[in-house]
Amino acid sequence: MELTRLKCGGFVGGFHMCHNMADGFGMIQLMITIAELACDAAAPSIIPVWKRELLSSTTHSPTPIVYPNPSYEPLQLNSLDSTCDDVMLSTPLDEMVVDYFIFGPREMTTLENHIRGYHAHSATSFELITAVMWRCRTIALGYKSNQTVHLMITMNARGRWNHHTPIPWGYYGNAHFSPIAQVTVDELCRQPLIDTVELVRETKLSVTTKECMKSMLETMASTRNRLCEDPARTYEVSDTKWIAAGNGLKLGWAEFVGGGIPVAGDITSKIGSDHMRCKNQDGEDSMVVSLLLPRSAMERFKKEMAVWLNKHDEKSLIIQSSL
Repeated sequence: MELTRLKCGGFVGGFHMCHNMADGFGMIQLMITIAELACDAAAPSIIPVWKRELLSSTTHSPTPIVYPNPSYEPLQLNSLDSTCDDVMLSTPLDEMVVDYFIFGPREMTTLENHIRGYHAHSATSFELITAVMWRCRTIALGYKSNQTVHLMITMNARGRWNHHTPIPWGYYGNAHFSPIAQVTVDELCRQPLIDTVELVRETKLSVTTKECMKSMLETMASTRNRLCEDPARTYEVSDTKWIAAGNGLKLGWAEFVGGGIPVAGDITSKIGSDHMRCKNQDGEDSMVVSLLLPRSAMERFKKEMAVWLNKHDEKSLIIQSSL
Protein backbone atom coordinates (compact mmCIF):
# COMPACT_ATOMS: atom_id res chain seq x y z
CA MET A 1 0.00 0.00 0.00
CA GLU A 2 1.27 3.48 -0.84
CA LEU A 3 -0.20 6.89 -0.02
CA THR A 4 0.57 9.97 -2.12
CA ARG A 5 -0.24 13.37 -0.61
CA LEU A 6 -1.57 15.96 -3.04
CA LYS A 7 -0.93 19.70 -2.86
CA CYS A 8 -4.67 20.33 -2.59
CA GLY A 9 -4.72 18.52 0.77
CA GLY A 10 -6.13 15.23 -0.46
CA PHE A 11 -4.33 11.98 -1.09
CA VAL A 12 -4.30 8.93 -3.35
CA GLY A 13 -4.09 5.42 -1.94
CA GLY A 14 -2.61 2.72 -4.15
CA PHE A 15 -2.85 -1.01 -3.43
CA HIS A 16 -1.04 -3.99 -4.90
CA MET A 17 -2.07 -7.51 -3.98
CA CYS A 18 -1.18 -11.12 -4.71
CA HIS A 19 -4.18 -12.41 -6.67
CA ASN A 20 -3.50 -16.00 -5.59
CA MET A 21 -4.40 -15.02 -2.02
CA ALA A 22 -7.06 -12.33 -2.38
CA ASP A 23 -9.34 -10.66 -4.92
CA GLY A 24 -10.95 -7.27 -5.43
CA PHE A 25 -13.53 -7.80 -2.70
CA GLY A 26 -10.77 -8.82 -0.32
CA MET A 27 -8.85 -5.68 -1.18
CA ILE A 28 -11.90 -3.48 -0.56
CA GLN A 29 -12.44 -5.25 2.77
CA LEU A 30 -8.85 -4.36 3.75
CA MET A 31 -9.31 -0.73 2.64
CA ILE A 32 -12.50 -0.41 4.69
CA THR A 33 -10.73 -1.88 7.73
CA ILE A 34 -7.85 0.59 7.37
CA ALA A 35 -10.35 3.46 7.13
CA GLU A 36 -12.17 2.27 10.26
CA LEU A 37 -8.99 1.89 12.29
CA ALA A 38 -7.78 5.30 11.09
CA CYS A 39 -10.99 6.75 12.55
CA ASP A 40 -10.30 5.12 15.97
CA ALA A 41 -12.48 2.01 15.61
CA ALA A 42 -11.62 -0.62 18.24
CA ALA A 43 -12.01 -3.49 15.78
CA PRO A 44 -12.93 -4.06 12.13
CA SER A 45 -16.65 -4.18 11.35
CA ILE A 46 -15.92 -7.08 8.98
CA ILE A 47 -13.82 -9.82 10.56
CA PRO A 48 -11.60 -11.57 7.97
CA VAL A 49 -12.49 -15.19 7.17
CA TRP A 50 -9.95 -17.72 5.83
CA LYS A 51 -11.88 -20.93 4.97
CA ARG A 52 -9.88 -21.67 1.82
CA GLU A 53 -11.33 -25.19 1.76
CA LEU A 54 -14.60 -23.77 0.37
CA LEU A 55 -12.99 -23.08 -2.98
CA SER A 56 -10.25 -25.71 -3.07
CA SER A 57 -9.93 -28.84 -5.14
CA THR A 58 -9.83 -31.83 -2.82
CA THR A 59 -10.20 -34.60 -5.37
CA HIS A 60 -7.15 -36.32 -6.80
CA SER A 61 -8.90 -38.70 -9.12
CA PRO A 62 -6.78 -40.31 -11.84
CA THR A 63 -9.70 -39.95 -14.27
CA PRO A 64 -9.28 -37.22 -16.89
CA ILE A 65 -10.74 -33.82 -16.07
CA VAL A 66 -13.72 -32.75 -18.16
CA TYR A 67 -12.86 -29.16 -18.99
CA PRO A 68 -15.83 -26.78 -18.78
CA ASN A 69 -14.76 -25.20 -22.08
CA PRO A 70 -12.18 -26.20 -24.73
CA SER A 71 -10.38 -22.94 -24.03
CA TYR A 72 -9.48 -24.20 -20.55
CA GLU A 73 -7.44 -27.12 -21.82
CA PRO A 74 -3.86 -26.55 -20.60
CA LEU A 75 -1.29 -25.27 -23.06
CA GLN A 76 2.08 -26.85 -23.56
CA LEU A 77 3.83 -23.49 -23.36
CA ASN A 78 6.43 -22.26 -20.91
CA SER A 79 5.88 -18.54 -21.39
CA LEU A 80 4.07 -15.89 -23.39
CA ASP A 81 7.21 -15.27 -25.46
CA SER A 82 6.32 -17.98 -27.95
CA THR A 83 5.35 -17.09 -31.50
CA CYS A 84 1.81 -15.71 -31.61
CA ASP A 85 -0.29 -14.37 -34.47
CA ASP A 86 -2.28 -12.08 -32.16
CA VAL A 87 -1.24 -8.47 -32.65
CA MET A 88 -2.29 -7.72 -29.07
CA LEU A 89 0.37 -10.05 -27.69
CA SER A 90 3.10 -9.35 -30.26
CA THR A 91 2.95 -5.54 -30.14
CA PRO A 92 5.46 -3.94 -27.69
CA LEU A 93 3.90 -1.88 -24.92
CA ASP A 94 5.59 1.33 -26.08
CA GLU A 95 3.63 1.03 -29.33
CA MET A 96 0.29 0.73 -27.53
CA VAL A 97 -2.03 3.32 -26.02
CA VAL A 98 -4.63 3.20 -23.27
CA ASP A 99 -7.94 5.08 -23.26
CA TYR A 100 -10.89 5.13 -20.89
CA PHE A 101 -14.32 5.22 -22.53
CA ILE A 102 -17.27 6.87 -20.79
CA PHE A 103 -20.82 5.54 -21.07
CA GLY A 104 -23.30 7.93 -19.50
CA PRO A 105 -27.12 7.94 -19.66
CA ARG A 106 -27.13 9.31 -23.22
CA GLU A 107 -24.69 6.68 -24.51
CA MET A 108 -26.58 3.86 -22.80
CA THR A 109 -29.88 5.00 -24.30
CA THR A 110 -28.30 5.01 -27.76
CA LEU A 111 -26.95 1.48 -27.30
CA GLU A 112 -30.27 0.24 -25.92
CA ASN A 113 -32.01 1.56 -29.03
CA HIS A 114 -29.98 -0.93 -31.11
CA ILE A 115 -31.66 -3.87 -29.34
CA ARG A 116 -35.00 -2.36 -28.43
CA GLY A 117 -37.86 -4.58 -29.54
CA TYR A 118 -35.67 -7.68 -29.81
CA HIS A 119 -35.00 -8.40 -26.15
CA ALA A 120 -37.48 -10.21 -23.95
CA HIS A 121 -35.52 -9.23 -20.86
CA SER A 122 -33.67 -5.97 -20.37
CA ALA A 123 -29.93 -6.25 -20.87
CA THR A 124 -27.64 -5.03 -18.12
CA SER A 125 -25.27 -2.16 -18.86
CA PHE A 126 -22.36 -4.60 -18.46
CA GLU A 127 -23.78 -7.03 -21.03
CA LEU A 128 -24.57 -4.32 -23.56
CA ILE A 129 -21.26 -2.44 -23.26
CA THR A 130 -19.29 -5.69 -23.33
CA ALA A 131 -21.08 -6.88 -26.48
CA VAL A 132 -20.41 -3.65 -28.37
CA MET A 133 -16.81 -3.27 -27.22
CA TRP A 134 -15.97 -6.90 -28.03
CA ARG A 135 -17.23 -6.44 -31.58
CA CYS A 136 -15.48 -3.08 -32.08
CA ARG A 137 -12.23 -4.38 -30.58
CA THR A 138 -12.29 -7.49 -32.79
CA ILE A 139 -12.77 -5.40 -35.95
CA ALA A 140 -10.11 -2.89 -34.88
CA LEU A 141 -7.51 -5.61 -34.38
CA GLY A 142 -8.05 -6.96 -37.89
CA TYR A 143 -8.43 -10.63 -37.06
CA LYS A 144 -9.21 -12.94 -39.99
CA SER A 145 -12.87 -13.85 -40.50
CA ASN A 146 -12.30 -17.57 -39.89
CA GLN A 147 -10.25 -17.12 -36.71
CA THR A 148 -11.79 -17.90 -33.33
CA VAL A 149 -12.07 -15.11 -30.77
CA HIS A 150 -12.78 -15.58 -27.08
CA LEU A 151 -14.64 -13.57 -24.47
CA MET A 152 -13.63 -14.24 -20.86
CA ILE A 153 -15.88 -12.82 -18.13
CA THR A 154 -14.74 -12.52 -14.53
CA MET A 155 -17.53 -13.77 -12.26
CA ASN A 156 -17.54 -13.27 -8.50
CA ALA A 157 -18.53 -16.39 -6.54
CA ARG A 158 -20.05 -14.12 -3.89
CA GLY A 159 -22.73 -13.12 -6.37
CA ARG A 160 -26.42 -13.85 -6.00
CA TRP A 161 -26.14 -16.49 -8.72
CA ASN A 162 -24.14 -18.77 -6.41
CA HIS A 163 -26.77 -20.60 -4.35
CA HIS A 164 -24.87 -23.87 -3.99
CA THR A 165 -21.55 -22.80 -2.40
CA PRO A 166 -22.29 -19.95 0.04
CA ILE A 167 -19.28 -17.69 0.58
CA PRO A 168 -19.20 -16.41 4.19
CA TRP A 169 -19.22 -12.70 4.93
CA GLY A 170 -15.62 -11.60 5.44
CA TYR A 171 -14.06 -14.12 3.05
CA TYR A 172 -11.29 -12.20 1.32
CA GLY A 173 -9.68 -14.97 -0.73
CA ASN A 174 -9.71 -15.22 -4.50
CA ALA A 175 -13.29 -16.20 -5.35
CA HIS A 176 -13.69 -15.43 -9.02
CA PHE A 177 -14.32 -17.71 -11.97
CA SER A 178 -13.88 -16.96 -15.64
CA PRO A 179 -16.35 -18.58 -18.05
CA ILE A 180 -15.40 -18.27 -21.71
CA ALA A 181 -17.37 -17.81 -24.91
CA GLN A 182 -15.86 -18.49 -28.32
CA VAL A 183 -17.05 -17.71 -31.84
CA THR A 184 -15.41 -16.99 -35.17
CA VAL A 185 -14.77 -13.40 -36.16
CA ASP A 186 -17.29 -13.73 -38.98
CA GLU A 187 -20.00 -15.03 -36.62
CA LEU A 188 -19.36 -12.28 -34.07
CA CYS A 189 -19.31 -9.35 -36.48
CA ARG A 190 -22.14 -10.43 -38.79
CA GLN A 191 -24.74 -11.45 -36.21
CA PRO A 192 -27.21 -8.87 -34.85
CA LEU A 193 -26.05 -7.06 -31.72
CA ILE A 194 -28.84 -8.70 -29.75
CA ASP A 195 -27.25 -12.11 -30.44
CA THR A 196 -23.92 -10.91 -29.05
CA VAL A 197 -25.67 -9.57 -25.96
CA GLU A 198 -27.36 -12.93 -25.47
CA LEU A 199 -24.02 -14.70 -25.85
CA VAL A 200 -22.53 -12.50 -23.12
CA ARG A 201 -25.48 -13.30 -20.85
CA GLU A 202 -25.36 -17.04 -21.55
CA THR A 203 -21.63 -17.06 -20.80
CA LYS A 204 -22.28 -15.44 -17.43
CA LEU A 205 -24.98 -18.00 -16.62
CA SER A 206 -22.83 -20.95 -17.69
CA VAL A 207 -20.83 -20.87 -14.46
CA THR A 208 -23.82 -20.91 -12.14
CA THR A 209 -23.95 -24.69 -11.61
CA LYS A 210 -22.09 -26.47 -8.85
CA GLU A 211 -20.71 -28.98 -11.37
CA CYS A 212 -19.18 -26.22 -13.49
CA MET A 213 -17.58 -24.56 -10.46
CA LYS A 214 -16.15 -27.89 -9.32
CA SER A 215 -14.76 -28.58 -12.79
CA MET A 216 -13.14 -25.14 -12.94
CA LEU A 217 -11.55 -25.63 -9.52
CA GLU A 218 -10.08 -28.97 -10.56
CA THR A 219 -8.85 -27.46 -13.83
CA MET A 220 -7.08 -24.59 -12.06
CA ALA A 221 -5.56 -26.96 -9.49
CA SER A 222 -4.23 -29.29 -12.20
CA THR A 223 -2.70 -26.47 -14.26
CA ARG A 224 -1.36 -24.21 -11.52
CA ASN A 225 2.17 -24.41 -12.99
CA ARG A 226 1.10 -23.90 -16.60
CA LEU A 227 -0.99 -21.53 -18.62
CA CYS A 228 -4.61 -22.59 -18.52
CA GLU A 229 -6.37 -20.68 -21.27
CA ASP A 230 -4.80 -19.52 -24.51
CA PRO A 231 -4.59 -15.69 -24.32
CA ALA A 232 -4.50 -15.30 -28.11
CA ARG A 233 -7.50 -13.35 -29.46
CA THR A 234 -9.03 -13.24 -25.99
CA TYR A 235 -10.94 -10.30 -24.55
CA GLU A 236 -11.34 -10.39 -20.77
CA VAL A 237 -13.89 -8.18 -19.03
CA SER A 238 -14.40 -7.51 -15.32
CA ASP A 239 -17.30 -5.70 -13.67
CA THR A 240 -15.52 -3.71 -10.95
CA LYS A 241 -18.06 -0.92 -10.46
CA TRP A 242 -18.18 -1.69 -6.75
CA ILE A 243 -14.50 -0.72 -6.33
CA ALA A 244 -15.35 2.96 -6.72
CA ALA A 245 -18.49 2.83 -4.57
CA GLY A 246 -16.75 4.44 -1.61
CA ASN A 247 -18.91 2.67 0.99
CA GLY A 248 -17.08 2.85 4.28
CA LEU A 249 -14.02 4.56 2.85
CA LYS A 250 -14.13 7.54 5.17
CA LEU A 251 -10.70 8.32 6.60
CA GLY A 252 -11.69 11.57 8.29
CA TRP A 253 -9.24 13.49 6.12
CA ALA A 254 -10.91 14.14 2.79
CA GLU A 255 -14.10 13.35 0.89
CA PHE A 256 -14.01 10.16 -1.18
CA VAL A 257 -13.80 11.05 -4.88
CA GLY A 258 -13.41 7.75 -6.72
CA GLY A 259 -11.22 4.81 -7.54
CA GLY A 260 -10.65 1.93 -9.88
CA ILE A 261 -8.10 -0.30 -11.56
CA PRO A 262 -5.34 1.27 -13.67
CA VAL A 263 -4.03 -0.27 -16.88
CA ALA A 264 -0.62 -1.56 -15.82
CA GLY A 265 0.60 -3.00 -19.11
CA ASP A 266 0.77 -6.63 -17.97
CA ILE A 267 -0.89 -9.54 -19.77
CA THR A 268 -4.17 -8.88 -17.96
CA SER A 269 -4.16 -5.25 -19.11
CA LYS A 270 -3.34 -6.33 -22.65
CA ILE A 271 -6.34 -8.60 -23.02
CA GLY A 272 -8.81 -7.02 -20.63
CA SER A 273 -11.14 -4.17 -19.78
CA ASP A 274 -12.46 -3.12 -16.38
CA HIS A 275 -15.90 -1.56 -15.99
CA MET A 276 -15.77 1.17 -13.32
CA ARG A 277 -18.04 3.92 -12.00
CA CYS A 278 -17.40 7.60 -12.66
CA LYS A 279 -19.12 10.95 -13.26
CA ASN A 280 -19.29 12.30 -16.79
CA GLN A 281 -18.71 15.96 -17.68
CA ASP A 282 -22.32 16.72 -16.76
CA GLY A 283 -21.95 15.18 -13.32
CA GLU A 284 -24.11 12.16 -14.20
CA ASP A 285 -23.44 8.67 -12.89
CA SER A 286 -21.67 6.84 -15.69
CA MET A 287 -19.55 3.84 -16.56
CA VAL A 288 -15.92 4.14 -17.60
CA VAL A 289 -14.22 1.22 -19.35
CA SER A 290 -10.48 0.82 -19.82
CA LEU A 291 -8.91 -0.43 -23.04
CA LEU A 292 -5.32 -1.00 -24.20
CA LEU A 293 -4.66 -1.36 -27.95
CA PRO A 294 -1.95 -0.79 -30.54
CA ARG A 295 -2.04 2.84 -31.70
CA SER A 296 -3.51 2.15 -35.14
CA ALA A 297 -6.07 -0.28 -33.71
CA MET A 298 -7.19 2.31 -31.14
CA GLU A 299 -8.02 4.77 -33.90
CA ARG A 300 -10.09 2.12 -35.71
CA PHE A 301 -11.79 1.18 -32.45
CA LYS A 302 -12.86 4.78 -31.80
CA LYS A 303 -14.36 5.04 -35.28
CA GLU A 304 -16.27 1.78 -34.85
CA MET A 305 -17.57 2.81 -31.44
CA ALA A 306 -18.59 6.25 -32.70
CA VAL A 307 -20.86 4.54 -35.26
CA TRP A 308 -22.70 2.56 -32.56
CA LEU A 309 -23.07 5.71 -30.45
CA ASN A 310 -24.08 7.96 -33.36
CA LYS A 311 -21.28 10.33 -32.42
CA HIS A 312 -19.47 12.44 -34.99
CA ASP A 313 -17.00 13.66 -32.38
CA GLU A 314 -15.67 10.60 -30.57
CA LYS A 315 -13.54 12.80 -28.26
CA SER A 316 -16.58 13.34 -26.04
CA LEU A 317 -16.57 9.62 -25.31
CA ILE A 318 -12.96 9.35 -24.19
CA ILE A 319 -10.83 10.22 -21.19
CA GLN A 320 -7.23 10.45 -22.37
CA SER A 321 -4.87 8.59 -20.06
CA SER A 322 -1.91 10.43 -18.56
CA LEU A 323 -0.02 7.16 -17.94
